[in-house]
Amino acid sequence: MTPTVFISGKVALDDGTELTEPAAIQTVCRGDRHTRTFTDRHGSFSFQLGDPTPNSEGDLSDAGNSTMTRTTTQREQRNWRDCEVQAVLGGFSSEIVELASRLNTLESADVGRIVLHRLEHVEGTSISVTSALAPSGARRALEKGREAEKKKNWNQAVQAFQKAIQIYPKYAAAWFELGRLQMAKNDAAAAKLSFQQALAADAKYVPPYQGLAELAFRSKQWPEVVETTEQMLALNPVSFPVAYLFNAVANYYLPNLEAAEKGARQGIKVDSEHQIAKLRYVLGMILLKKQDYQQASLYFRQYMQLTTESSELEAANRQLAEIARLSPGANGDGKVQTK
Repeated sequence: MTPTVFISGKVALDDGTELTEPAAIQTVCRGDRHTRTFTDRHGSFSFQLGDPTPNSEGDLSDAGNSTMTRTTTQREQRNWRDCEVQAVLGGFSSEIVELASRLNTLESADVGRIVLHRLEHVEGTSISVTSALAPSGARRALEKGREAEKKKNWNQAVQAFQKAIQIYPKYAAAWFELGRLQMAKNDAAAAKLSFQQALAADAKYVPPYQGLAELAFRSKQWPEVVETTEQMLALNPVSFPVAYLFNAVANYYLPNLEAAEKGARQGIKVDSEHQIAKLRYVLGMILLKKQDYQQASLYFRQYMQLTTESSELEAANRQLAEIARLSPGANGDGKVQTK
């Protein structure tokens, strides 16, 4: 019988301040990276290694992560001693815990504290300064909303976030959480207002910028996408590679191919963990438009190595076929596919 391991621990900031936002907990098992769960309001977490259905809050900063396959799950269970655990939170770097040094039994292991360190020369993070100032009642309401969201009780979650804001109108995190739900319900106008309120409370809190960029991206407001992502990347150019994706696509359609290529290349450089595989497809489309067929082919093939979705593989194959058809003097005329 394949063994499973129950993992628990706690995430803390290196300066001793309270972890006011949930951090994602990831495992890395022989190159397979997967988000397992999120910390609770005390920074604690627990999950079962090998569980194919992690507790995910659907954070927007997690976009591009692929779903774990059954084969990957079985491989992790067989090689659990080769796994590492880390925390992920925008604006911070995480200590890495090697499970082989912490596992004493086949049933459970407490990995202790995973410490997050503030990145140097980065102004924006996923933690708002207003969260530490929130009254206890507002904090409880925010946590209640997040718990309701996990259980897919959307109306209850909205009410809880609204209560948190009523208690503490400058609660940037509560405004952002409310905006996320409003965006999920396709209420773009309300979501935009909530994200703007979050930034009015804390202009260095990065997640609302991502929300605004997503809204503008959906409605193809390309100049607004560029402006918002540039603000976002000025605050934090390393923790949110999806911003480079939005920026590159928007510049592609404006069109500003030089800026699009620069953004896509910088995004790929930052995205060392291959969270946003689509960056390579977009760079391929940009280079195809610029008639750099050899480089375009290279990035389409890299993209195909990182995705398992049949529709995405077909799209990349179509572009490779187009490259094979085009003469050196022909113009690439493709559409960037983002879904």
